[in-house]
Amino acid sequence: MKFDMSLAWNEAVAMIRANAEVLLVVAGIFFFLPSLVMTIATPDMAEVMAFDPENLEAMSATITAFYSDYWWLIALVFLTQLVGYLSLLALLRDDARPTVGEAIKTGVVGLLPAIGTYLLYAFLAGIALALLVLPLAALQSPGLAAIGIMVGFAAIIYISIKVSLSAPVIAIEKVFNPLAVLGRSWRLTKGNSLRILGFFMLIVVVYFVLSMLVGMLIMGLLAVLGDSAGVIVNGLLSGLLGAITTVVFVAVLAAIHRQLAGPSPAAVGETFE
Repeated sequence: MKFDMSLAWNEAVAMIRANAEVLLVVAGIFFFLPSLVMTIATPDMAEVMAFDPENLEAMSATITAFYSDYWWLIALVFLTQLVGYLSLLALLRDDARPTVGEAIKTGVVGLLPAIGTYLLYAFLAGIALALLVLPLAALQSPGLAAIGIMVGFAAIIYISIKVSLSAPVIAIEKVFNPLAVLGRSWRLTKGNSLRILGFFMLIVVVYFVLSMLVGMLIMGLLAVLGDSAGVIVNGLLSGLLGAITTVVFVAVLAAIHRQLAGPSPAAVGETFE
């Protein structure tokens, strides 16, 4: 089946409209609030990651200290948002119409399989990158090494697109074996990788434009309100943008999965009852 971008977008918008209230609740709990806490409780990431070519050691020490001090909060926010991610998919695509509590339970149950799937993906992608780059790097030719890095980067993007439906496979199809999850996503995206990549790129471009606009707004408010109030406003606006973006992206993933995989297993089961 050929992937249709317009159809996927229309279905994503329709799913968001049909589930707006519950999506707001889940997005608020799992994305807006954690993002707000991160913004208020941690230093400004722009300052932490600021590139200083004249003092690389100090910059490296600052970044290391940041992750050393806040690793537990970063991990907690990541796990919370991963549960929310899976919960949103269950709300959008499970035709059994789960309650918010049931959708969150799906997210919790799928948490460990999702972590295992992403670790397996990282391991396989790392092997693929090493096989492409290391042989060329061993030739001690900067030009060949650069070509190897570019080819490796392209391979990572390709693999990422091929496994991009892993979360829907876990949350919707209830597949919990990481290897089976990756295999199922690979088969679903077969023949449509470039179309899906183009679709994601359009969404990323829109996101960056919105991020720039929000960043300009935040800078203006910081100048007017001062640092203390500005931090809170920054957290509110950044958290809101992040929550909305996540809902849209999850809806897009759900729409892609619906188009390539068909109705959810629950809907098929109800048809034959």
